Amino acid sequence: MFKDFNKEIEEQLIKQKQELETQLAKLGERSKNSNDFKVKFPNFGASEDENADEVSAFGDRLALSANLEKSLKEISQTLEKIKNNTYGVCEKCGAKIDKKRLKALPTANHCLNCK
Repeated sequence: MFKDFNKEIEEQLIKQKQELETQLAKLGERSKNSNDFKVKFPNFGASEDENADEVSAFGDRLALSANLEKSLKEISQTLEKIKNNTYGVCEKCGAKIDKKRLKALPTANHCLNCK
């Protein structure tokens, strides 16, 4: 039964990973020497107002990219735990994480007591 649960979570995470990668690809491109993404600077035009909008939009894109990359990293780490049969174990106390918690937050690293 736990294998079926892990398989279900794995499929869900793979789908989320693909969606995150698609969203990141819209913001920029993957760096050649790392897994980080380089955010594209928008080009709205040459006027001062458009330049200010570009800077603001770039700041928003950087923040969004950082959040997406963080989520992508968490998902990749969780998929690795599933692969290594260490998924669902609290990193702090070593207890099993409740399935309800994992269902709600598949990338949870800690049980409720250690959270």
